[in-house]
Amino acid sequence: MIPKINLDISNSDKKGRVVVAMSGGVDSSVAAALAKLSGYETIGVTLQLYDSGSSPKKKGSCCAGQDIHDAKKVASSLEIPHYVLNYEEIFKKKVIDDFALSYERGETPIPCVLCNEKVKFDDLFKVAKDLEADALVTGHYISSQEGKMGREMYRAKDIDRDQSYFLFKTTREQLEFLRFPLGGFTKPEIRKIADELGLVVSQKPDSQDICFVPDGKYSNVLSKLKPEGYKKGRIVSKEGDFLGDHDGIVNFTIGQRRGLGLATGEPLYVIDIDPISLDVTVGSKEDLKKEILHLRDVNWIGDEDFINKSYKVKVKIGSTLNLEGANLISEGNSISVKLDSGIREGISPGQACVFYDDHNSSRVLGGGWIYDNRLS
Repeated sequence: MIPKINLDISNSDKKGRVVVAMSGGVDSSVAAALAKLSGYETIGVTLQLYDSGSSPKKKGSCCAGQDIHDAKKVASSLEIPHYVLNYEEIFKKKVIDDFALSYERGETPIPCVLCNEKVKFDDLFKVAKDLEADALVTGHYISSQEGKMGREMYRAKDIDRDQSYFLFKTTREQLEFLRFPLGGFTKPEIRKIADELGLVVSQKPDSQDICFVPDGKYSNVLSKLKPEGYKKGRIVSKEGDFLGDHDGIVNFTIGQRRGLGLATGEPLYVIDIDPISLDVTVGSKEDLKKEILHLRDVNWIGDEDFINKSYKVKVKIGSTLNLEGANLISEGNSISVKLDSGIREGISPGQACVFYDDHNSSRVLGGGWIYDNRLS
């Protein structure tokens, strides 16, 4: 039996109109199906984010030509209108170019966050409004519900699939318009629904890696986008001693151990990347540990303001890492996080620090980008 969903948008006797962001995968396809079968007027929209003719069509990729084809077939089987919008230029400007610039700054970016923030939840948000929709529906594993100051964001029931880390930039305004019907389901349940409905994507593999990075080889993409990022530099010890040369800081990330090209007889890790001097500093695993994380571009969707005070939260500083206690500290124009554990290794500028409620760790309070405060 196919479950019915309540998107909490009806303002009259009619259920309401929704736009569903259909990527061509099983999750967004089931989201569209549940909306349609629950009585909502449903419109499917698929974004073409890059030239599928020159991009990989590998199994498990995302946003490729096959995905658009699959989204069309699902929409046809559900008998809903479906539109394909060419967002290649917007995606390149807002996501791909920023990805390349981040590596040039010595950071390790998360382009999926930017795609959600600046394309799906920004430009597609406007498209849904133009279509006079009452809500924009996505297949993300996340939940939202009405709270005392508006809609609030919560982690998904299936914690292994939870995508809150990638959605921390979602604003209050966007939350009021967005709906996430898959938040209360597990992945096996979604595949079962797709199978029962006979959707062509029921057994389609999940997208993996970054959609515009073939086979996970960042260097191939970066060499085309930012060839200037391949300026030669030095590999040095934490004492400043010269250990070797490198072909560009874009080849390194904080915490990296392999591929350093050094034979020192002891394990060495990248502990610092300086985009100005182009020095890559290596040291021991102990040297990777940090206690204070400096944040920029913080988004806050909690009830109580934390400005100019210390606010107790739980944080996640990696998509696959566990939550841990911390203090969110605001002093003037500076915002930082001090970890309760006192130390954490392998933290890289460009990664996200996402906040969760200290008393109810399911609730998402926002987050910010980790950066190197020496370069601010």
